[in-house]
Amino acid sequence: MSFIKTTEADSNHDHLEKMTVKELVTAINSEDKTVAFAVEKALPQIIKLTEAVSEALKNGGRLFYIGAGTSGRLGVVDASECPPTFGVEQGLVVGLIAGGDKAIRKAVEFAEDNENEGWKDLQSENISEKDIVIGIAASGTTPYVISALKKCNENKIMTGCITCNDGSPIAMTATLPVVVMVGPEFVTGSSRMKAGTAQKMVLNMISTAAMIQLGRVKGNKMVDMQLSNNKLVARGTHMIMNETGLDEAKAAQLLNDHRSVRNAINSIRNG
Repeated sequence: MSFIKTTEADSNHDHLEKMTVKELVTAINSEDKTVAFAVEKALPQIIKLTEAVSEALKNGGRLFYIGAGTSGRLGVVDASECPPTFGVEQGLVVGLIAGGDKAIRKAVEFAEDNENEGWKDLQSENISEKDIVIGIAASGTTPYVISALKKCNENKIMTGCITCNDGSPIAMTATLPVVVMVGPEFVTGSSRMKAGTAQKMVLNMISTAAMIQLGRVKGNKMVDMQLSNNKLVARGTHMIMNETGLDEAKAAQLLNDHRSVRNAINSIRNG
């Protein structure tokens, strides 16, 4: 099926090499301003996919992101941020990228064109019907991702996708597609720009909303965050102070004893 790949369409701007730095960054900013509105139009799709993710996680399943290049890196980043931000175990959210972990830092030639490796990568994680897999591909045509989603469908594993081209193969493959139409990029075809920004925004929505649904946020605070640096220890201390009325020294001691904001607060309330 043919479709118009708008992420590859000519930029609305030309003669970029003749622009000043001020003109370049102003024009890029003008394009970036349109991304949030494009995401807004996709909210009904995002809601459906996020509800499915939340349900899968509540029922003991895992969330997998699978992508190539920029799209794959964005999935890996989002997955890696869930344990420190929300205190969930490693492996609840998994990011897979074509070419393996080395592709996070350096492009692996033709890795995205391999139609067999995506499913192999999922199988190596013991994928099951309880899990949900989200393919990320701005173009919507990445063989590594599409073939993996097809195998998931065949094996009754829930699938979603995040893409920026309507009617694309990935949008037609995923059970729960999210299509964010950002239009042409500032540099023609450079989908690390608006498309990448849109994908990051959608990933933020999905993982954050799902973790809140799992009870990993109290009020508006990350009470289960990992205390991995001094900034987070200080943040946790002040969260305890605000919740309990303790002074800073006592709150800090309580946090040090329990190593968890939630547990520290609960110890006061249950004590």
